[in-house]
Amino acid sequence: MALFLDSTFVEDARRAVELGFVWGATTNPALMAKVGREPAGVIRDLVELLPGTVFYQLSAPTLAEREAEALRMVAINPTQVGLKIPCSTENLGLMAHLTDEGITCAVTAIFSAHQAYLACEAGAHYVIPYVNRSTRLQGDGPRLVSEMRAVIEAAGTGAELLAASLRTPAEVVEAVLAGAQHLTLPLDLILALGEHPLSEQAIADFDRAMKG
Repeated sequence: MALFLDSTFVEDARRAVELGFVWGATTNPALMAKVGREPAGVIRDLVELLPGTVFYQLSAPTLAEREAEALRMVAINPTQVGLKIPCSTENLGLMAHLTDEGITCAVTAIFSAHQAYLACEAGAHYVIPYVNRSTRLQGDGPRLVSEMRAVIEAAGTGAELLAASLRTPAEVVEAVLAGAQHLTLPLDLILALGEHPLSEQAIADFDRAMKG
C-alpha cells in the first residue's frame, strides 16, 4: 500500500518527504488553481522532492489537445510523472493509447463499477474513486470502493485502487477496509492519522513518570 500526498504546494511536499512514508503525489486542476503557478513547474518541483509517482490530471478541451498535454507533461520525467484521466469512453480510448506507450495512467472522476471495468480493459494502472464525494452524491462511498475492488480483481489486469476524496481518519479506515489498496490524502489528514487523545495522555503520563 502506498500513501500519496494530495496537494500542489511544494511546502506540503517537503513536509511529507520529511515524514519518510509518503511515496508520491496527486494533483488536479482545482489544486493547481490554488497554488497559482504554471502546472509544468509545479509537477517538476514535486517530482524533484518525492520518490514516487506524481500524477498530473489532463484538462485540455479536445481529445487531440489532451493527448499533446499528456505527452508534454510526461516528458518532464517519464519515469516518475503519471497521468490522471477523467473517466469517459473517449478518454478511456486515449488512455489505451497512452498505456501502450508505457505511460502510467490513472482513471479519475469515476463513479461506478461498470466504469471501473472498462478502465481495466483500457489498461488503467490505477482506478481513483472519490469516496467522500460518492457518499454525498450517491449514498455510500465505501461500498463503491468495495464494488470497484471486486471488479478490478475479476478483470485480472493488474489495475489497483487508489482512494481519494477522504476527509476524516474514520473515512480513511472505512476506505481501507472496503478494499482501497492505496490512498491519496491532504497533508493535514496525513498528520492527523498519527494522533489520538489517549496517545497524548499516555505520552504525558510517561513523561511525568520519568521525571519522578
